[in-house]
Amino acid sequence: MRKSFGDAYAEDLRFVVKQAVGEENFVDMTPNRSNNYCCGGGGGALQAGYHEARRTFGKIKFDQIMATGASYVIAPCHNCHSQIHDLAEHYEGGYHTVHLWTILCLAMGILGPNERAYLGEDLAGLLVPETREAEEDE
Repeated sequence: MRKSFGDAYAEDLRFVVKQAVGEENFVDMTPNRSNNYCCGGGGGALQAGYHEARRTFGKIKFDQIMATGASYVIAPCHNCHSQIHDLAEHYEGGYHTVHLWTILCLAMGILGPNERAYLGEDLAGLLVPETREAEEDE
């Protein structure tokens, strides 16, 4: 989508993310927008079975991520999330990979306790909504 819709689409996503995490917490990659690097997980690559080839190609994205120094990477799609998460584990990146919807739900205070698997300790306990089970126990 980054190539199809271009920089205007990238700016819309940047606006949404900055509103959710605060502009001071937004770290951009270089290059970015429509010139950004592909993560290497799309087009069936995750399911193709060529794990080492996928990871070797993805090393370009991994290096780009590591250059930011960011502790979180927000991925808008499932393939990117799975690939970027796998790259972090394989190359020992130490960053957390989260879906865009996870950050949006966290910012709105509606991210459930069971939806926090990819968050680090710094965010996992924030804004945990009350559950029906907790209400029933009272």
